[in-house]
Amino acid sequence: MTERWHLNRDELAAWRSFVDMHHLLHRHLGRCLQRDFGLSDSDFEILVNLSEAPGGRMRAYELGRATMWEKSRLSHHLSRMEKRGLISREMDSGADARYPQIVLTTAGRAAIESAAPANAARVKELFVDVLGPERLAVFAQASQDVLAAVEAQHRDSSDD
Repeated sequence: MTERWHLNRDELAAWRSFVDMHHLLHRHLGRCLQRDFGLSDSDFEILVNLSEAPGGRMRAYELGRATMWEKSRLSHHLSRMEKRGLISREMDSGADARYPQIVLTTAGRAAIESAAPANAARVKELFVDVLGPERLAVFAQASQDVLAAVEAQHRDSSDD
């Protein structure tokens, strides 16, 4: 008896394959970053966001939104990165001095510039090249469709 809320065999296989792929790929890339560059995947995510921001700086709440991290997780992780000299925190002297600016340091920029090419090469080898151009485009569109559905449901549930 198959009930409506159960996944059929094909649906379950697709879901499990996606979850397994995500976990394994994420863990592998994280281990390579740690082994080769002494960076955690969380360090890398913060450094990427800062390196792409104007002047290598973002307000903490903007960084939290970009990473989708809870405030406490972000704060603790930034403290660890600050102790290692990868980022610094500066109080904004402008209109909104309540929020610190998170600033990419020279050491942080050197770390991301060193690690990013190797990480990109691994992503290309293990993801982009495996899928090929056609399947990559389909995967990208499917991912955007799922993200939009999740965001819409999240918005609807937070309106309650």
